[in-house]
Amino acid sequence: MRTVTLALLSLALAATALADVRLGIKKDGSKVIYNVGGGPTGRAGDLKWLARQHDRRTRYDDIIERYASRYGVDPVLVRAVIQVESNFNPNCVSNKGARGLMQLMPGTAKQYGIKQMHDPEENIRGGIRHLAYLLDLFPNDLHRALAAYNAGENAVLKYGGIPPYEETTAYVKRALTVYYGRPYGEGAVSLAGSRTGKKLRGGLGSAFMPPVAAALLPGMKYLGTR
Repeated sequence: MRTVTLALLSLALAATALADVRLGIKKDGSKVIYNVGGGPTGRAGDLKWLARQHDRRTRYDDIIERYASRYGVDPVLVRAVIQVESNFNPNCVSNKGARGLMQLMPGTAKQYGIKQMHDPEENIRGGIRHLAYLLDLFPNDLHRALAAYNAGENAVLKYGGIPPYEETTAYVKRALTVYYGRPYGEGAVSLAGSRTGKKLRGGLGSAFMPPVAAALLPGMKYLGTR
């Protein structure tokens, strides 16, 4: 048992040199280590696969819809965050200590009164509250809100935008790929609005987005807000 534990730890430490990793615990107690944003299948960087996970329906839908409505966040965005954070695995644990479906850090969980971080309802409630807070902190800027969810709001404030962290830039791209249902940055992409009619706090403002879109995603056509 000790040998297996050490092997898992060694693999996790090696993986952190390339990306954030997750430790998934299956029902039978076995553990699976995988890169952030994907899952045991290793699809973290497969944008076409991620795009097909758009608005993915799961057994957590009632919880997601309830708290998304309560805190005014688009449930499609919530599902996108859960997809890239944990691949809908409630037992997911990151090498940095984030836990559960929405990968709450202990400090964030405490901030929102979450005591059982692996409990799906508590985790989703805390994650949506935190996402709502970030969408209010960075109004009209979904990129920064998602970057702050991954790297922390202080890092986004420090750099005045998406921090120059490979993990964070990849995270934002993956989350937006799932959210819009197409590989983000390929072709024309509408950068704001919600097909559900729900208010998406943190849409992308027209005055701000064209230069940012050109800088982050060369060749991408900006379609504006709707």
